[in-house]
Amino acid sequence: MNCKVEKSKIRGEINCPSNKSYTHRGIFLASLAGNNSKVKNVLLSADTKATIEACKKFGAVIEVNDSDIIVKKSIKIGINVPEINTENSGTTIRIAIGIASLFSEEIILTGDASLQKRPMQPLLDALSSIGAKCSSTNGNPPIKIKGSIIGGDIRIPGNLSSQFISSLLISAPLTKNGINLTIEGDLVSKPYLDATIATMRKFGVSVKTLIPYKKYNITPQIYKNTTFSVPIDFSSLALLLSCTVLNGEDVVIKGSMGNLPQGDEAFIDFLEQLGVSVTINDNEIKIKSPEKLKGGKFDLRNSPDLLPPLAILSLISSKPIEIANVKHARLKETDRIAILARELPKIGIKVYEKEDGLILESSDSLMGAKLDSENDHRLFMAFCIAGTYIGNCIVTDSKSVEVSYPNFIEEMNRLGAKIERI
Repeated sequence: MNCKVEKSKIRGEINCPSNKSYTHRGIFLASLAGNNSKVKNVLLSADTKATIEACKKFGAVIEVNDSDIIVKKSIKIGINVPEINTENSGTTIRIAIGIASLFSEEIILTGDASLQKRPMQPLLDALSSIGAKCSSTNGNPPIKIKGSIIGGDIRIPGNLSSQFISSLLISAPLTKNGINLTIEGDLVSKPYLDATIATMRKFGVSVKTLIPYKKYNITPQIYKNTTFSVPIDFSSLALLLSCTVLNGEDVVIKGSMGNLPQGDEAFIDFLEQLGVSVTINDNEIKIKSPEKLKGGKFDLRNSPDLLPPLAILSLISSKPIEIANVKHARLKETDRIAILARELPKIGIKVYEKEDGLILESSDSLMGAKLDSENDHRLFMAFCIAGTYIGNCIVTDSKSVEVSYPNFIEEMNRLGAKIERI
């Protein structure tokens, strides 16, 4: 299903969705802890539901109550596990691969057509080095994995995805010998690794940092039951802030930010660099934006999900916006660099595509167009927001928002946006 988007303004209050990354981590760790562990303020989206279902396949007993989940019984390492379909969720399959390596019987993990294009080989190689038997389709799902790993020394490249490292860290304390982990090269998306370690700490497991983002030691430990609260999602917040910069009139964004690390919090700094004033008080965020933004160069090595919301701000930038060091965005649900370079010129933005980013510049001939999001939730939302500034746009694949922000269209329309499913 597509959406027709007309030029429109927004105003009022909106609650920012809960964090998807912390929801994934909270559900997995609560499922490993069991004993009535609770995860509060979860984001219930297609991706996080895939994580819940994966944990159930591993033997966890999970109760969902509105925005809270309770794990009555933990994952049962050693049971026969049916095939796990993680749908479109890269986080789900990568963490589940690590957990599957703890089981002695073969487990099959797969996903939808998009997920089956996403690389898994570095993680499989790392697990194979400590005893797992892994097979795949040219390094992509479906994955067959048979453990059980007992731990040891692991080396893994850090240039493709921090999710591989998160998967190894989460499984490590449940091995007989623990794991000594060495990350080779420069790790991308470092704050997501910080998020994993912070969540593990909440569930009573410590990770010893020998050299930050390079060497870690995890000894055998047990996850302990706890109550874990999920903060707002700065990835979704970035989209809401972009919409407010382009179209907002007296918009207040509400939500608990918590004290857990989030790399996408850098978007606040990016807005200030562009000339936007950001005020944060009592779990409320307001902005004041100039008519034209300043432009500038932005390093997204640690925050690849900020690519779409930052790119569309070039619509009102007086100087080019250059986005760099985000080559790993080509390995998300889609090649986001390539799609933005292909689609944004349709509405009049001048785009120069680089291997690791984009240079974007506004023009005097902005126009409506049909924008193909290729079923990528973050691109769909960014294109809709751009459409509310330009008008007369069609954006494809509205169902994709179920992955991270299921009520995005309804919430935007409640604030005054004109987004219609057709």
